[in-house]
Amino acid sequence: MAVISPIDYATASPEIRAEHDRELALRGRMTNMKRILLHSPAAHRIYAEWFTLRDLLKPTLDDRAIWLLSLAISQTCRAEIPVTFFRRALIDGDLDPEAIEPGADEALLLAFGKAVAADGNAVPDDIWAALKARYDDTLLVNLVAFTGIMVATCVFTNAVRVDLDPELEDYRRR
Repeated sequence: MAVISPIDYATASPEIRAEHDRELALRGRMTNMKRILLHSPAAHRIYAEWFTLRDLLKPTLDDRAIWLLSLAISQTCRAEIPVTFFRRALIDGDLDPEAIEPGADEALLLAFGKAVAADGNAVPDDIWAALKARYDDTLLVNLVAFTGIMVATCVFTNAVRVDLDPELEDYRRR
């Protein structure tokens, strides 16, 4: 059970209700994590920048690569909600999370994501060299920022003990 309760829309301030409504209009869903983050509309907006960074990566990285990267980070952080969220994305994309063979670029992204999630001070030089050979500095900055927000999401869901959203239950790894 979460150690911080979700907002109650009926009794929330106008600022919180406005942020809630904006989120629903933008993304069409309200997760347990978002309902808790909405106690601080600023914190909610900062975490929602995940979507902005994802969109900046998309011209170069496809959904599958982004989902696999996010799943690898989430698994390294042992964060059940993000793990289950990205399992759902893969499964709903007709992919089996346990049977995916990452391509060379995906494997590099997974190695990077796992390294950052395990210890941002210890990303191996060979991973950096391979990333720099493939991507420009702008994409690398966006990739590191995206990875950081993904790690922050894992930290938030773990520290707050956010409850698993009911619609994710069927996507849990058994």
